Amino acid sequence: MNAYVPLLAMIGVAAAIAIAGIVASEILGRMTAGRFNRIKNLNYECGIEATPVAEGSGRFPVKYYITAMIFIIFDIEVVFLYPWSVSFERLGAWGLIEMILFLALMTLPFVYVWRRGGLEWD
Repeated sequence: MNAYVPLLAMIGVAAAIAIAGIVASEILGRMTAGRFNRIKNLNYECGIEATPVAEGSGRFPVKYYITAMIFIIFDIEVVFLYPWSVSFERLGAWGLIEMILFLALMTLPFVYVWRRGGLEWD
């Protein structure tokens, strides 16, 4: 049972912080509930002015999503590169070949998007 005491303490602290956040949100939300105005109630999405019927039937440019997907791809690449660099010596030549193949496979879509103009904000 003594081995589980730190785990139970951590669960208790996490629960206390969660409950304190909910209580603080409820208290602070009631304090500002009567302070609504026109600007506070407006929607804000990606810097585009909210209108009843947005131009282009309310769709966002695809470049927002392409940029987000490219960012996620490079995040995943870094997630795989960091552990590889830490254990590079133990992996040997086979690990190097696998990482070169991985980087090549990650570079091909990037070059494709770059040539198609997906990174330009015109």
